[in-house]
Amino acid sequence: MAVRHFLQLKDFTRAEFEHLFARTRAIKDRFKRYDPYRPLHDRTLAMVFEKHSTRTRVSFEAGMHQLGGSVITLMTRDTQLGRGEPIEDVAKVITRMVDIVMIRTFEQAIIEQFAAHSRVPVINGLTNEYHPCQIMGDIYTYIEHRGDIRGKTVAWIGDSNNVCNTWLQAAELFDFNVHVSTPPGYEVEPERAGLYGTDHYEEFEDPMEAVKDVDVITTDVWTSMGFEAEDAERKRDFEDWQVDGDMMRAAKKDALFMHCLPAHRGEEVAAEVIDGPNSVVWDEAENRLHTQKALMEFLLLGKVEE
Repeated sequence: MAVRHFLQLKDFTRAEFEHLFARTRAIKDRFKRYDPYRPLHDRTLAMVFEKHSTRTRVSFEAGMHQLGGSVITLMTRDTQLGRGEPIEDVAKVITRMVDIVMIRTFEQAIIEQFAAHSRVPVINGLTNEYHPCQIMGDIYTYIEHRGDIRGKTVAWIGDSNNVCNTWLQAAELFDFNVHVSTPPGYEVEPERAGLYGTDHYEEFEDPMEAVKDVDVITTDVWTSMGFEAEDAERKRDFEDWQVDGDMMRAAKKDALFMHCLPAHRGEEVAAEVIDGPNSVVWDEAENRLHTQKALMEFLLLGKVEE
Protein backbone atom coordinates (compact mmCIF):
# COMPACT_ATOMS: atom_id res chain seq x y z
CA MET A 1 0.00 0.00 0.00
CA ALA A 2 1.34 3.42 -0.94
CA VAL A 3 2.33 5.59 2.02
CA ARG A 4 -0.24 8.29 2.76
CA HIS A 5 0.33 11.34 4.93
CA PHE A 6 -2.13 13.64 6.74
CA LEU A 7 -0.45 17.04 6.64
CA GLN A 8 -3.50 19.19 5.99
CA LEU A 9 -7.21 18.51 5.76
CA LYS A 10 -7.40 18.52 1.98
CA ASP A 11 -4.97 15.59 1.77
CA PHE A 12 -8.05 13.35 2.01
CA THR A 13 -11.23 13.27 -0.05
CA ARG A 14 -14.70 13.75 1.35
CA ALA A 15 -15.38 10.04 0.76
CA GLU A 16 -12.31 9.13 2.79
CA PHE A 17 -13.48 11.36 5.65
CA GLU A 18 -16.92 9.75 5.53
CA HIS A 19 -15.17 6.41 5.97
CA LEU A 20 -13.09 7.83 8.84
CA PHE A 21 -16.20 9.16 10.58
CA ALA A 22 -17.95 5.80 10.22
CA ARG A 23 -14.90 4.10 11.72
CA THR A 24 -14.76 6.74 14.48
CA ARG A 25 -18.34 5.92 15.42
CA ALA A 26 -17.60 2.18 15.54
CA ILE A 27 -14.31 2.58 17.45
CA LYS A 28 -15.86 4.99 19.96
CA ASP A 29 -18.79 2.65 20.52
CA ARG A 30 -16.42 -0.22 21.34
CA PHE A 31 -14.45 2.07 23.69
CA LYS A 32 -17.64 3.02 25.56
CA ARG A 33 -18.59 -0.66 25.90
CA TYR A 34 -15.10 -1.61 27.17
CA ASP A 35 -14.79 -3.91 24.17
CA PRO A 36 -11.05 -4.17 23.38
CA TYR A 37 -9.99 -3.39 19.81
CA ARG A 38 -6.25 -3.82 19.20
CA PRO A 39 -5.53 -3.99 15.47
CA LEU A 40 -2.20 -2.15 15.88
CA HIS A 41 -0.76 -4.52 18.49
CA ASP A 42 2.63 -4.75 16.76
CA ARG A 43 2.91 -1.12 15.60
CA THR A 44 4.84 1.83 17.06
CA LEU A 45 3.95 5.52 16.95
CA ALA A 46 6.71 8.13 17.30
CA MET A 47 5.51 11.53 18.52
CA VAL A 48 7.82 14.48 17.89
CA PHE A 49 7.06 17.69 19.79
CA GLU A 50 8.61 21.05 19.04
CA LYS A 51 5.56 22.76 20.58
CA HIS A 52 4.15 21.91 24.00
CA SER A 53 0.95 19.89 24.11
CA THR A 54 -1.72 18.48 26.40
CA ARG A 55 -4.65 17.23 24.30
CA THR A 56 -2.58 16.20 21.27
CA ARG A 57 -0.13 14.21 23.35
CA VAL A 58 -2.71 12.50 25.56
CA SER A 59 -5.12 11.71 22.72
CA PHE A 60 -2.45 10.19 20.45
CA GLU A 61 -0.67 8.32 23.22
CA ALA A 62 -3.84 6.94 24.78
CA GLY A 63 -5.27 6.18 21.35
CA MET A 64 -2.26 4.17 20.19
CA HIS A 65 -2.21 2.19 23.45
CA GLN A 66 -5.94 1.49 23.14
CA LEU A 67 -5.33 0.16 19.61
CA GLY A 68 -2.70 -2.16 21.04
CA GLY A 69 0.40 -0.31 19.86
CA SER A 70 3.29 1.38 21.60
CA VAL A 71 4.45 5.00 21.68
CA ILE A 72 7.79 6.79 21.72
CA THR A 73 7.68 10.48 22.68
CA LEU A 74 10.47 12.80 21.54
CA MET A 75 10.94 16.47 22.42
CA THR A 76 13.11 18.18 19.82
CA ARG A 77 15.23 19.82 22.51
CA ASP A 78 16.20 16.32 23.71
CA THR A 79 17.14 15.00 20.26
CA GLN A 80 19.68 15.73 17.56
CA LEU A 81 16.99 17.79 15.83
CA GLY A 82 17.54 20.32 18.59
CA ARG A 83 21.25 20.31 17.81
CA GLY A 84 20.92 21.02 14.13
CA GLU A 85 20.74 17.56 12.53
CA PRO A 86 19.06 17.89 9.10
CA ILE A 87 15.35 17.07 9.12
CA GLU A 88 15.72 14.68 6.19
CA ASP A 89 18.38 12.67 8.04
CA VAL A 90 16.19 12.38 11.13
CA ALA A 91 13.24 11.31 8.99
CA LYS A 92 15.24 8.62 7.21
CA VAL A 93 16.43 7.14 10.52
CA ILE A 94 13.28 7.37 12.65
CA THR A 95 11.00 5.99 9.97
CA ARG A 96 13.12 2.84 9.64
CA MET A 97 12.35 2.09 13.27
CA VAL A 98 8.67 3.00 13.75
CA ASP A 99 5.44 2.54 11.81
CA ILE A 100 3.86 5.99 11.98
CA VAL A 101 4.93 9.49 13.07
CA MET A 102 2.99 12.42 14.53
CA ILE A 103 4.74 15.81 14.54
CA ARG A 104 3.70 19.00 16.34
CA THR A 105 5.92 21.83 15.17
CA PHE A 106 6.06 25.42 13.93
CA GLU A 107 6.35 25.93 10.15
CA GLN A 108 4.41 23.65 7.81
CA ALA A 109 7.57 23.38 5.71
CA ILE A 110 9.20 21.34 8.50
CA ILE A 111 6.58 18.62 8.45
CA GLU A 112 6.42 18.66 4.64
CA GLN A 113 10.18 18.14 4.50
CA PHE A 114 10.03 15.33 7.05
CA ALA A 115 7.22 13.59 5.15
CA ALA A 116 9.13 13.85 1.86
CA HIS A 117 11.86 11.64 3.35
CA SER A 118 9.63 9.33 5.41
CA ARG A 119 9.00 5.65 4.71
CA VAL A 120 5.90 5.67 6.95
CA PRO A 121 2.76 7.83 7.33
CA VAL A 122 3.25 11.26 8.91
CA ILE A 123 0.45 13.08 10.75
CA ASN A 124 0.31 16.81 11.38
CA GLY A 125 -0.35 17.26 15.09
CA LEU A 126 -0.30 21.06 14.61
CA THR A 127 1.73 23.61 12.67
CA ASN A 128 1.54 27.39 12.45
CA GLU A 129 -0.54 27.01 9.29
CA TYR A 130 -2.89 24.08 9.96
CA HIS A 131 -4.45 21.89 12.66
CA PRO A 132 -6.20 19.13 10.69
CA CYS A 133 -6.64 16.65 13.56
CA GLN A 134 -8.54 19.28 15.56
CA ILE A 135 -10.98 20.11 12.78
CA MET A 136 -11.51 16.44 11.96
CA GLY A 137 -12.60 16.02 15.58
CA ASP A 138 -14.73 19.18 15.40
CA ILE A 139 -16.57 18.09 12.25
CA TYR A 140 -17.24 14.69 13.78
CA THR A 141 -18.55 16.39 16.94
CA TYR A 142 -20.98 18.45 14.87
CA ILE A 143 -22.18 15.34 13.02
CA GLU A 144 -22.62 13.52 16.33
CA HIS A 145 -24.79 16.33 17.75
CA ARG A 146 -26.60 17.72 14.71
CA GLY A 147 -26.06 15.46 11.68
CA ASP A 148 -24.72 16.45 8.27
CA ILE A 149 -22.79 19.75 8.26
CA ARG A 150 -23.39 20.34 4.55
CA GLY A 151 -25.07 23.70 3.93
CA LYS A 152 -24.62 24.88 7.54
CA THR A 153 -22.83 28.06 8.63
CA VAL A 154 -19.95 28.28 11.09
CA ALA A 155 -18.85 31.63 12.55
CA TRP A 156 -15.16 32.00 13.34
CA ILE A 157 -14.53 34.86 15.78
CA GLY A 158 -10.99 36.03 16.56
CA ASP A 159 -7.56 35.43 15.06
CA SER A 160 -7.28 33.92 11.57
CA ASN A 161 -4.82 31.32 12.82
CA ASN A 162 -4.08 27.68 11.97
CA VAL A 163 -7.43 26.47 13.32
CA CYS A 164 -9.30 29.10 11.30
CA ASN A 165 -7.35 28.13 8.16
CA THR A 166 -8.34 24.51 8.61
CA TRP A 167 -12.02 25.38 9.16
CA LEU A 168 -11.85 27.20 5.81
CA GLN A 169 -10.41 24.12 4.11
CA ALA A 170 -13.15 22.03 5.74
CA ALA A 171 -15.84 24.34 4.34
CA GLU A 172 -14.65 23.71 0.80
CA LEU A 173 -14.36 19.97 1.40
CA PHE A 174 -17.68 19.43 3.21
CA ASP A 175 -19.69 22.14 1.42
CA PHE A 176 -20.62 24.45 4.29
CA ASN A 177 -20.01 28.15 4.93
CA VAL A 178 -17.74 30.04 7.30
CA HIS A 179 -18.27 33.60 8.50
CA VAL A 180 -14.96 35.05 9.65
CA SER A 181 -14.66 38.14 11.84
CA THR A 182 -11.23 39.31 12.93
CA PRO A 183 -9.86 42.64 14.18
CA PRO A 184 -8.20 44.82 11.53
CA GLY A 185 -4.77 43.46 10.67
CA TYR A 186 -5.63 39.85 11.52
CA GLU A 187 -7.66 38.97 8.42
CA VAL A 188 -7.58 35.67 6.54
CA GLU A 189 -4.67 35.18 4.16
CA PRO A 190 -6.17 32.93 1.44
CA GLU A 191 -2.83 31.67 0.13
CA ARG A 192 -1.63 30.79 3.63
CA ALA A 193 -4.94 29.05 4.30
CA GLY A 194 -4.56 27.03 1.11
CA LEU A 195 -7.77 28.38 -0.45
CA TYR A 196 -8.50 28.74 -4.14
CA GLY A 197 -11.75 30.69 -3.96
CA THR A 198 -14.14 32.53 -1.64
CA ASP A 199 -17.31 30.55 -2.35
CA HIS A 200 -17.46 29.07 1.14
CA TYR A 201 -16.43 31.94 3.38
CA GLU A 202 -17.26 35.58 3.98
CA GLU A 203 -15.46 38.15 6.11
CA PHE A 204 -17.25 40.51 8.52
CA GLU A 205 -15.90 43.59 10.25
CA ASP A 206 -18.59 43.33 12.96
CA PRO A 207 -18.53 40.03 14.88
CA MET A 208 -22.21 40.43 15.78
CA GLU A 209 -23.06 40.41 12.08
CA ALA A 210 -20.91 37.31 11.57
CA VAL A 211 -22.82 35.25 14.16
CA LYS A 212 -26.38 36.05 13.05
CA ASP A 213 -28.38 32.82 12.55
CA VAL A 214 -25.29 30.58 12.36
CA ASP A 215 -25.20 26.91 13.37
CA VAL A 216 -21.81 26.98 15.14
CA ILE A 217 -19.73 29.68 16.81
CA THR A 218 -16.10 28.80 17.33
CA THR A 219 -12.97 30.62 18.44
CA ASP A 220 -9.46 30.14 19.81
CA VAL A 221 -7.08 31.93 22.15
CA TRP A 222 -6.10 35.45 21.13
CA THR A 223 -2.39 34.69 21.48
CA SER A 224 -1.29 31.42 19.89
CA MET A 225 1.98 29.67 20.71
CA GLY A 226 4.89 31.55 19.20
CA PHE A 227 3.18 34.95 19.50
CA GLU A 228 3.59 35.49 23.25
CA ALA A 229 5.54 38.70 22.71
CA GLU A 230 2.37 40.22 21.19
CA ASP A 231 0.10 39.24 24.09
CA ALA A 232 -0.58 42.72 25.50
CA GLU A 233 -1.19 44.20 22.05
CA ARG A 234 -3.49 41.35 21.07
CA LYS A 235 -5.58 41.71 24.22
CA ARG A 236 -6.24 45.32 23.24
CA ASP A 237 -6.93 44.50 19.58
CA PHE A 238 -9.29 41.60 20.30
CA GLU A 239 -11.26 43.20 23.14
CA ASP A 240 -14.49 43.38 21.09
CA TRP A 241 -14.13 39.84 19.74
CA GLN A 242 -15.03 37.90 22.88
CA VAL A 243 -17.71 35.25 22.30
CA ASP A 244 -20.27 36.14 24.96
CA GLY A 245 -23.93 35.53 25.69
CA ASP A 246 -25.07 38.23 23.27
CA MET A 247 -23.26 36.52 20.42
CA MET A 248 -24.74 33.13 21.26
CA ARG A 249 -28.23 34.64 21.40
CA ALA A 250 -27.71 36.14 17.93
CA ALA A 251 -26.99 32.68 16.51
CA LYS A 252 -29.59 29.98 16.02
CA LYS A 253 -31.23 28.82 19.23
CA ASP A 254 -29.57 25.41 19.02
CA ALA A 255 -26.19 26.72 17.79
CA LEU A 256 -23.17 24.89 19.16
CA PHE A 257 -20.15 26.58 20.73
CA MET A 258 -16.75 25.06 19.96
CA HIS A 259 -13.22 25.82 21.12
CA CYS A 260 -10.09 23.73 20.52
CA LEU A 261 -8.78 24.49 24.06
CA PRO A 262 -7.04 25.60 26.18
CA ALA A 263 -9.50 28.44 26.79
CA HIS A 264 -9.07 31.72 28.64
CA ARG A 265 -12.40 32.59 30.22
CA GLY A 266 -12.90 36.33 30.18
CA GLU A 267 -10.76 36.77 27.08
CA GLU A 268 -11.82 35.05 23.84
CA VAL A 269 -14.86 33.45 25.49
CA ALA A 270 -17.12 34.29 28.42
CA ALA A 271 -17.54 31.68 31.13
CA GLU A 272 -21.31 31.66 30.57
CA VAL A 273 -20.70 30.43 27.01
CA ILE A 274 -17.97 27.81 27.39
CA ASP A 275 -19.67 26.40 30.51
CA GLY A 276 -23.16 26.88 29.10
CA PRO A 277 -25.67 24.41 27.60
CA ASN A 278 -24.65 25.00 23.96
CA SER A 279 -20.98 24.27 24.58
CA VAL A 280 -19.60 20.98 23.22
CA VAL A 281 -15.93 21.66 23.98
CA TRP A 282 -15.50 18.57 26.15
CA ASP A 283 -17.00 16.34 23.45
CA GLU A 284 -14.60 17.95 20.97
CA ALA A 285 -11.66 17.16 23.22
CA GLU A 286 -12.70 13.52 23.65
CA ASN A 287 -13.43 13.07 19.97
CA ARG A 288 -9.83 13.94 19.15
CA LEU A 289 -9.04 10.56 20.72
CA HIS A 290 -11.51 8.59 18.63
CA THR A 291 -11.05 10.33 15.27
CA GLN A 292 -7.27 9.97 15.57
CA LYS A 293 -7.63 6.26 16.30
CA ALA A 294 -9.65 5.94 13.08
CA LEU A 295 -6.98 8.00 11.29
CA MET A 296 -4.10 5.80 12.46
CA GLU A 297 -6.06 2.67 11.58
CA PHE A 298 -6.68 4.04 8.06
CA LEU A 299 -3.07 5.13 7.46
CA LEU A 300 -1.63 1.81 8.65
CA LEU A 301 -4.24 -0.76 7.62
CA GLY A 302 -6.15 0.91 4.81
CA LYS A 303 -9.91 0.86 4.57
CA VAL A 304 -11.07 -1.44 7.35
CA GLU A 305 -14.62 -2.79 7.08
CA GLU A 306 -16.35 -4.52 9.98
